[in-house]
Amino acid sequence: MSELEPRLAPPSARGHVSVAHLPDYWYVACRSRELRAAPLRRVLLGVPLVLFRDRAGAVGALLDRCPHRNVELSLGRVVASGHLECCYHGWQFDGSGACRLVPGLPGSGEAKGRRVEAYPVRERDGLVWVYPRPDVEPHTEPFPLPLASDPAYTTVVRAFEVEASVHATIENALDVPHTAYLHKGLFRGKGEPNRIDVEVRRWPDRVEAAYIGEPRPPGLAGRVLSPSGGTVEHADRFILPSIAQVEYRLGPENHVLVTSLCTPVTDFVTRLYAVISLRVRIPGWLVKPVLQPIALKIFRQDAEILEAQTRQIRAFGGEQFMSTDADVLGREIWRLMRHAERGAPEAAEEPVVRRLQLVI
Repeated sequence: MSELEPRLAPPSARGHVSVAHLPDYWYVACRSRELRAAPLRRVLLGVPLVLFRDRAGAVGALLDRCPHRNVELSLGRVVASGHLECCYHGWQFDGSGACRLVPGLPGSGEAKGRRVEAYPVRERDGLVWVYPRPDVEPHTEPFPLPLASDPAYTTVVRAFEVEASVHATIENALDVPHTAYLHKGLFRGKGEPNRIDVEVRRWPDRVEAAYIGEPRPPGLAGRVLSPSGGTVEHADRFILPSIAQVEYRLGPENHVLVTSLCTPVTDFVTRLYAVISLRVRIPGWLVKPVLQPIALKIFRQDAEILEAQTRQIRAFGGEQFMSTDADVLGREIWRLMRHAERGAPEAAEEPVVRRLQLVI
């Protein structure tokens, strides 16, 4: 908390911050194509890691600190044996963290005291996932990415780093009302607002909001996806620990699914991997160059507003939220994250259902 309390912040303004620590889940560390011959440094939940490929191409994830003299292992290189070599004294480590060579020392370099903590890794769908508990065997697997390998869909992956907590980043991704203002003209914000029925359903590990009878959102993005207009099937969902999905179906042919995989770098830095899968009446190779700049501009606008929000939280030494029913999923997301952080997820055989109306 101290790092969030500037000297000039009035004591009366200091409050809590919506930061949850959820280490018992998988997070995306990088895209597969980012990890080539050289080791790659990543920070996950504040812990520096080094990722590298061995001779067989398998990915290892180690604590980014040589046990010999504390130098970052990510400054080193992968040698012909597939081991990671420290740049300072040449100690070499394999993907399990075992020391395999100490130059100048006779015999094997392997010894318990010379080991580096290793983290579980999975590589799938072009992404490298890391489980931020060292030297354990997880009982779960990473989130299965829908549609990424479906040939009927055009899929684009983009990575962004934002100065915001995971909670704020996810709430922004699933927040409908702000789109009419922050993204006006690109997505909503033109034409008369509509009164929409919303059904919110919450399970122990996720929450979903279904928007019923929503017309095609006005704005450039909506016109590209469905030039003829119509009513859309729209659902927003949050899945523990940090996955946000926005889904639109416009008739039988047009389907868009945006899956945002949010990785907590530190309390107030989040790396977001946006996976956009779309199937539209127009060929994907035609719509992609039109839709991609729009999506990038929307993501940049979100990143800027999240950075501004974080500046204020730091300036005032904490948050102050005044929520209404229009903030459809924000409180639900925080509730699930806090339950998961305490290790006591809600037990429910049937989803908890809440209904409301929203003007958008």
